[in-house]
Amino acid sequence: MSENPERSVIVERTSSGQFVATNARGGSISFGTSSDDGQGTGFTPVELFLAAIGGCTAVDVDIATGRHAEPTRFSVTVAGDKVSDDLGNRMTNLKVEFAVAFPDGEEAERARAILPRAVKASHDRLCTVSRTVETGTPVTTTITDA
Repeated sequence: MSENPERSVIVERTSSGQFVATNARGGSISFGTSSDDGQGTGFTPVELFLAAIGGCTAVDVDIATGRHAEPTRFSVTVAGDKVSDDLGNRMTNLKVEFAVAFPDGEEAERARAILPRAVKASHDRLCTVSRTVETGTPVTTTITDA
């Protein structure tokens, strides 16, 4: 276990329906609600959730395969269905699809050979985001004085 296992971000409202999340290292990302006319290009919280799943597993797989060869293509598509039912709003049918290509050569062959194992290892034990979703973790909410 790491010395400091806690991870956190601070989410602050910047305007109506718009927010910025800032991590402890000072990095930030803006997001918000999508416009009713679908014209906004910013990420919604659900899209950030999908990106977190894809990004987490992409990092795992890139580390494993990148030791052998630099990919010529590395794309991860994450999709799912947003539903609203008696359990509330949630995502179902989450799917992660890798499209990875390597150049010719012996090192690239090794990268291609370990790609399926790397994807499986990420899914089964390494990717903190998807592992948290699949195992289920309670979320506690509180209100503090501002």
